[in-house]
Amino acid sequence: MKVLVACEYSGIVRDAFINAGHDALSCDFEPTERKGPHYEGDVRDVLYSQNWDLMVCHPPCTHLAVSGARWFKDKQIEQKEALEFVKMLMKVNINKIALENPISIISSRIRKPDQIIQPWQFGHGETKATCLWLKGLPKLLPTNVVSGREARVHKMAPSENRWKERSRTYTGIAQAMAEQWG
Repeated sequence: MKVLVACEYSGIVRDAFINAGHDALSCDFEPTERKGPHYEGDVRDVLYSQNWDLMVCHPPCTHLAVSGARWFKDKQIEQKEALEFVKMLMKVNINKIALENPISIISSRIRKPDQIIQPWQFGHGETKATCLWLKGLPKLLPTNVVSGREARVHKMAPSENRWKERSRTYTGIAQAMAEQWG
């Protein structure tokens, strides 16, 4: 299967699909953290370059996540552009699409998510509500429910790379995506 992992710099989801035997490409404006097939640039440059069977997309949540609601009044133009980008990703002519984002205004401005998952359902003892908007895909089934549910991501201290650390997909979730959607 040909898999496009849009807006992913880490390579975690891409590598999970490659390890499951699929042809996967990650794409982001940032360079990839792991060696592997990666397009550094705008996902729109590669959306129509191949016949993708599946797209897993992680659009930037900076102007969408409700965790930043206190700044929404000052971000109306950026928020509108971010929502247009999400709508474009959701409407791409790919039969199977998963769009991932935290609790955000996508739910109220576009549509409710099909599923909300937590890292602790996939082998990580942490909480981080993650919404999935699905097209042509089943909901993810938990693979390894664990205890010790810590809000590590929420408690991260401010830093230059905090946004990167907070946006990284958990490996257990990536493996479940590859196993269940691949």
